[in-house]
Amino acid sequence: VQLQASGGGLVQAGGSLRLSCAASGSTSSVYAMGWFRQAPGKEREFVSAIKWYGGSTYYADSVKGRFTISRDNAKNTMYLQMNSLKPEDTAVYYCAGHRSPPATIEAIKRGLMNYWGKGTQVTVSS
Repeated sequence: VQLQASGGGLVQAGGSLRLSCAASGSTSSVYAMGWFRQAPGKEREFVSAIKWYGGSTYYADSVKGRFTISRDNAKNTMYLQMNSLKPEDTAVYYCAGHRSPPATIEAIKRGLMNYWGKGTQVTVSS
């Protein structure tokens, strides 16, 4: 499975962006997909995840209520709608996927994913 993230950019604090992650290849094997981010000088951190079939969603506390993850199975695309952006949301955002068999959400949050896309830069100015 190949993943391609897009939609990053520069936005002012309080603004919105929508990230997309297009999947290609053997997408029927995907169990869950998620977004992670890495800010300069910091470790990569979990942002959000979604089960590909069923649609259960999970969020980091830092983005809960501001970000919404979704997916379009027909288009093999995952989205991350980011509202009320803050300067601390500035990071490179990566999309990732976990293939079947299922993994615990804890494992997914730790980044135990099988597929990774190249990142897209999100910069939030104050």
